[in-house]
Amino acid sequence: MGEGFLRRSLTYNARLHSETRMLDHAQRILKDVFGYDAFRGHQAAIIDRVAKGGDVLVLMPTGGGKSLCFQVPALMRDGLAVVVSPLIALMEDQVATLDELGVAAVALNSTLSNDEQRDIADRIRRGEIKMLYLAPERLVQPRMLGFLQNLDIALFAIDEAHCVSQWGHDFRPEYLQLGQLAELFPEVPRIALTATADMRTREEIVQRLHLQNAERFLSSFDRPNIFYRIVAKDSPRKQLLSFLTERRGDAGIVYCLSRKKVDEVAAFLSEQGYPALPYHAGLPSDLRAYHQKRFLNEEGLIMVATIAFGMGIDKPNVRFVAHLDLPKSLEAYYQETGRAGRDGLPADAWMAYGLQDVLLLKQMLNNSEGDERHKRIEQHKLDAMLALCEEIRCRRQALLAYFDEELPQPCGHCDICVDGVQTWDATEPARQALSAIYRSGQRYGVGHLVDLLLGRDNEKVRAAGHQHLSVFGMGKALSEGEWRTLFRQLVARGLADVDLDGFGGLRLTDACRPLLRGEVSLQLRRDLSTKAPKPAASAASQLVRGEEREQWEALRALRRKLAEEHSVPPYVIFPDATLLEMLRSKPGTLAEMARVSGVGARKLERYGEAFLDVLNGGADAAPAPRAVADLRHELVSLARAGMTPAQIARQLDCTEKNVYSLLAEAISEQQLSLEQALDLPEEMLGAVQDAFLDGEGELPSVAEVAEMLGGKVPEGVLHCVRAALQAEFES
Repeated sequence: MGEGFLRRSLTYNARLHSETRMLDHAQRILKDVFGYDAFRGHQAAIIDRVAKGGDVLVLMPTGGGKSLCFQVPALMRDGLAVVVSPLIALMEDQVATLDELGVAAVALNSTLSNDEQRDIADRIRRGEIKMLYLAPERLVQPRMLGFLQNLDIALFAIDEAHCVSQWGHDFRPEYLQLGQLAELFPEVPRIALTATADMRTREEIVQRLHLQNAERFLSSFDRPNIFYRIVAKDSPRKQLLSFLTERRGDAGIVYCLSRKKVDEVAAFLSEQGYPALPYHAGLPSDLRAYHQKRFLNEEGLIMVATIAFGMGIDKPNVRFVAHLDLPKSLEAYYQETGRAGRDGLPADAWMAYGLQDVLLLKQMLNNSEGDERHKRIEQHKLDAMLALCEEIRCRRQALLAYFDEELPQPCGHCDICVDGVQTWDATEPARQALSAIYRSGQRYGVGHLVDLLLGRDNEKVRAAGHQHLSVFGMGKALSEGEWRTLFRQLVARGLADVDLDGFGGLRLTDACRPLLRGEVSLQLRRDLSTKAPKPAASAASQLVRGEEREQWEALRALRRKLAEEHSVPPYVIFPDATLLEMLRSKPGTLAEMARVSGVGARKLERYGEAFLDVLNGGADAAPAPRAVADLRHELVSLARAGMTPAQIARQLDCTEKNVYSLLAEAISEQQLSLEQALDLPEEMLGAVQDAFLDGEGELPSVAEVAEMLGGKVPEGVLHCVRAALQAEFES
């Protein structure tokens, strides 16, 4: 063996040995308590840092497993773990989940009586409670801080840490006082967590919470399981119904901008046979709470809501988020669509948008409080949102680029990647449209401008004398729909703007001058026909195949019954991902059930037999396997989208061993690079490559290298590295 390999291998093994006990402890808790076999992404490194007493800042997308990052080290360390959370609903949800797992957790909030609060305090003093959830305003009260200073504290977890940012729409002034924890509890590790924080917000979190020495873990913003689709508005309610056709029985959220529209759409959906509830700040607080509880506890409900609904909704099996109005920023769009598919299973983000949305948002921005600088920032954010809607490249690439993240290849999992996008040379029609705006006095809306271009001799045109303008009737080559699309895109591109002082008429901007002077051409996207829309295929509806449906519904019925008995939401018993794995792996014994991801010791004891009864009473015939070629095609797309082998195995309903085998084949045929297939630590990759390259002549076999490395590296990883090296030699 070469010296390079020996040196690398010894360093790697020494590091592994030094961390083995800590990792073993964490791994045991992960499996025994939470029922999962492996950590995801940065989870293991974050847990290790906090367990050893270090501070951490975690930026992880919704559904990425943030809670485990503080719950596991809380169980590894002595003392009480204190979790700061901004919403009672979120606290109660996590406490219920932990209680089902056998972890002693409580929430101290305003819904409790004085006697109940005293009882909790006594239990904490006796060491009977492991995790305490508090609102920030309660934690920073001198009496509460004094109480905690007399206890052994394991850690402080500050959830939704972006609430500390005065720039954000979730700002909570009480969060500003949490910086004092650094001085009052200097030896206690603190972990701050958020799903949405740009660079400015991250720096604000660090400064205000005194986390200068915290290690930062920034995960990808990508949510590869979400399919993004944005359509032009044309009878939006019909379009929404078309979208929902294949999603009957799925839980989802429909966002609207106004309270009035929320009420109307909820009533409309109910009339059409969809169980829908309204949610907005104008409803009585007890009715809002009731609707939220129903949404969490019942299967297949649709919540029609304003942005008042969202933060703290921890329901993992929301299968779609639909927008009937344009969000005001990409941050808001990302946060709202991120409430779908938190369980990692397929989900849909659908939006219909039109020029009227732009007009409404610009009016709201114009009438909002704040200085000109703030309004300029908000205008910039709205422009970025419009750009995503009119995008002609991969939606996911554009969305991630806004968050300073590069996706090298188109995702293959958005409307543009799947359907393609048609563009056309709109240079001349755009000049005609801009000319119509200018010659009519820059004070008319799209309806009047379209009438002008189509030469409609109506009362409004005659009253203004516009039948005599040179642009009158100039645009008969395009239809009304095509002209409306063109005007919408001119506004989105910044070539025309809405004159808010002039009752919403369009006016020219300086940016249109080069086009009018003939110095540049203009390519615009062509809207797909919206006549007789074909329902968009639902990623979520493909979760369960036809022959599995009966047993799937039986599992869900049992889960619902147990949830009612235990007064918790169904997903607290088992999330959909766990039920799906049960359905596919068909465990026949408790030992086999224990191997299902999400089945920990406590839940196995409580519910294992009941779910085995349902599974053993179902159909024996296993579903026919998909063709290898189809699997390979799907696997390459999912790997390129950033899914791990474990996620791909769940998604494609096959074993991890099969996934690694197909990955190695795809790498050897150069359909995938090693980096796309696996995210390996540099040290591990170096040691493995050295092991394969240590001799002369042909590459050694996987079995030989596995033996050299003492079985420290999974064989699937070795197959992929060998395939990459082989492909490199042959190219």
